[in-house]
Amino acid sequence: MQPVTIETERLTADDYRALPADGGRYQLIEGELHMAPAPNSYHQEIVWNLSQILGSYLRQHPVGRVYLAPYDVFLSEQDVVQPDMLFLANSRHNLRQEDGLHGAPDLVIEVLSVATSQLDKKRKRSIYARAGVKEMWLVDPVLQQIHLYDFARDPVKAVRLVEDDETFATPVLPGLTVSAAEVFKR
Repeated sequence: MQPVTIETERLTADDYRALPADGGRYQLIEGELHMAPAPNSYHQEIVWNLSQILGSYLRQHPVGRVYLAPYDVFLSEQDVVQPDMLFLANSRHNLRQEDGLHGAPDLVIEVLSVATSQLDKKRKRSIYARAGVKEMWLVDPVLQQIHLYDFARDPVKAVRLVEDDETFATPVLPGLTVSAAEVFKR
């Protein structure tokens, strides 16, 4: 099932804020309103696994905070996204406001699903790079791969493809080693 796109003139963050609280999962991408169904069970298990991995690290190294969707991230006047997970360093805590994050997180994690994979892989990735996100993990549950993007090194291509039996580290969270097997654990 593809996400529903409402065709209209370009909307703004103010239009987004004015949406009714109807329980729908909305994002504003380049002025277009997108709605997607709730993710499937395995998607949620992966998000849970990642939250446990990052949560454990942050308890030992309190360098920032993790936020899980739904959490609005205002990247521009026409881009309000809800990554599955994000990390924000303590030094940038001023970006947090009552209605969400206003600016680019240090790290965004998108777990692909049938309904949103094309949006995540193309348009949102491009927006994240443009907005100043340092790093993005694009997690593919079907192929059990993690595409690591370091936007300072390459705003278009992943700098590494992590398979299900590999580990990786990130400069955004020094000292953290992530096991892909733990990410994809059922």
